[in-house]
Formats: sequence, structure tokens, C-alpha cells
Amino acid sequence: MTQTRRRTPPTFEQLRTMSGQELGVSDWTTVDQLRIDQFAECTGDHQWIHVDPERAKRQSPFRTTIAHGYLTLSIIGALALEMGIVPENTQAAFNYGFDKVRFLAPVKAGARIRLRTTLLSMEDRGPGQYLMKAENTVEIEGEQKPALTAETLVMMYERRKRA
Repeated sequence: MTQTRRRTPPTFEQLRTMSGQELGVSDWTTVDQLRIDQFAECTGDHQWIHVDPERAKRQSPFRTTIAHGYLTLSIIGALALEMGIVPENTQAAFNYGFDKVRFLAPVKAGARIRLRTTLLSMEDRGPGQYLMKAENTVEIEGEQKPALTAETLVMMYERRKRA
């Protein structure tokens, strides 16, 4: 797994002024065959390009199995949380959706990936409610092209102060 460098998370007030700034880069995490197989089991997507190393060695243009694109996409949330970009006084944060998801290069079994995140906007959505839009790039160690790019939308609720 990863060994992310912990840092003090930004406050909601700080995030409101950080549009266009990089929020962080995660540590590397390995996408091994076990992780790919577990994802296949959870989703029912057992396509041979993901789960059959022998056939992939013979027939795949990559000569090995590759991670599901949606597996790579799903790792974004965990890596973002590990980077410490959610304010400490967040009561709850919910995935609100994705914009502009592009799968650019396959993640081969055993490859290491990391997340690079830049804040695009922090929109007030009501008292103590914010919609964070961030640009995410999942990089593959030793590769020029990233695995994917995606804009994430996260609805965050600030913890209310008790009277």
C-alpha cells in the first residue's frame, strides 16, 4: 500500500482561495494482480485481459493483464483522502460525480500509480456546504502518459459549531 506523507489539511477558508493550486501528490501504490482479481470479483467483470495472466501473455498487446479502468478511477478517492486535502472540520464528504474522465494508458498488473490533484473551484452551496471540483491525474511510475485524468466533484459539509 502507500506510505503517504501526512500534512495539515487546509481549512474551508483556505480552499476557497486556492483555485488553480496543486493540493498534493500521493505516494505510490501498487496495483497487483490480487487487487485486480478482487475488483473483478466485486464487479463481475472477469474479462480475460484483466484476470487471465497466461492468455494475456499470449494474446494481449500489453503482454500482461491490466487493471480495469474503473478500478483505477475508484482508487482516486482513497488516495485523495490519504493526501489530507479534506478539511479537518468536515462533517461529511460525498462523491458528487465526475467530469471529463479519460482513460489514457493501461495500468499493467504490478505497476505503481499515484495521484496528483489540483483544485479547480470551491463553490458555496449553502451554509456550511461546499462543492469542490478538482482535476486529478493518475500517474504510472516510469511511464510518460498518465493512466487517466478526471475532474472529481465532492460535496462537503462543514461541522457545525455547537452553541
